[in-house]
Amino acid sequence: MLRLRNCALIFTVLAVLIGSSFLTSGLADSGANHQIRNLHFGVSGGNVNDETKRFCCSATLGALVTDGTQQYILSANHVLARTDQAAPGEGISQPGLVDTNCQAGTIVADFTVASPLGSNVDAAIAALRPGEMDSTGFIEDIGVPSSTTMAPAVGLAVVKSGRTTGFTSGNISSINTSVKVQYQRECGKGRKFLVLYTNQVVVVSNTFSAGGDSGSLILSDAGHNPVALLFAGSSNTTIANPIVDVLQHLNAVSGRNLGFVGGGVPTDLPQLLETETQPQLPGAGGQVRQLPQQASDRASAVLESHRPGLMSLPWVLGVGVGATAENDQEPSIVVFVDRGFPGRPEVAGKIDGVKVKVVHSDPFVAF
Repeated sequence: MLRLRNCALIFTVLAVLIGSSFLTSGLADSGANHQIRNLHFGVSGGNVNDETKRFCCSATLGALVTDGTQQYILSANHVLARTDQAAPGEGISQPGLVDTNCQAGTIVADFTVASPLGSNVDAAIAALRPGEMDSTGFIEDIGVPSSTTMAPAVGLAVVKSGRTTGFTSGNISSINTSVKVQYQRECGKGRKFLVLYTNQVVVVSNTFSAGGDSGSLILSDAGHNPVALLFAGSSNTTIANPIVDVLQHLNAVSGRNLGFVGGGVPTDLPQLLETETQPQLPGAGGQVRQLPQQASDRASAVLESHRPGLMSLPWVLGVGVGATAENDQEPSIVVFVDRGFPGRPEVAGKIDGVKVKVVHSDPFVAF
């Protein structure tokens, strides 16, 4: 059940299973504050129409953005827009249906627009209703984020706050990653289909996220800069869109110039994308052990020439650029292999002289 789309499927028993068996937060409340009425972000929420006869679905209201006039809740398309099916004005509740016995909670926003699936991001915004959420953009257990985005990098220490697992931390395992992600059009119902994404951010960890955390904003641990938007994963991986891609696509479909509500909001919001910072090098806070640029470029070039062939293999779920081992500065091509595929799929130890790191995973699902 946990690998079904979106979020946490309801029935009380399922909600308890999702909220506990995958719970990894070190917080005293075990993430419980994320599943009740809460004016902060990084908490339970979703579209009030996201239900079928058997199930209701919801996930995480990730962060607060603005076009300088109106504030908007940022989350995933499949959370706010019901996988491309929502009409403008549909209510967004907090907490979400999964935490209110399938009855709509407080309506805090109205669905506005989503970047359609297939556009390489899973993202949407909903116009915030005045007074219903914290207008400072405060994220539960994290605080007010920076308004300046940060480019993802292998090894970057990151944090997130989400509906199911609460506050968690980890490190980026691969970037420039192609992945196949499974969806369903309706909550726990309908034909399953795959969407191919490129240039994604992956955290390999069985504690970083779980079903119901989609829509969470991933931030740098140091400085709390927005890095990526969480939208999918498996039992041991988390997949996210680079945040600059999210903003660019949402700007294109909405005709707005969106920026994060947070510390030091730029007065010229259209320039926000130009102010993206790069991860610090070792010795400047120890935030990330950055891969040597020349070697990383070499691994990326090799990956590009072999990406189509690798992604065509039925047992390959994704491929990206990472390191050979944690805290290692030697780049590798990371190949995510379906652990349930029959037989023993073979993956070369090197491709054109670049080491290959194999990560076994369940199929990637939008959750």
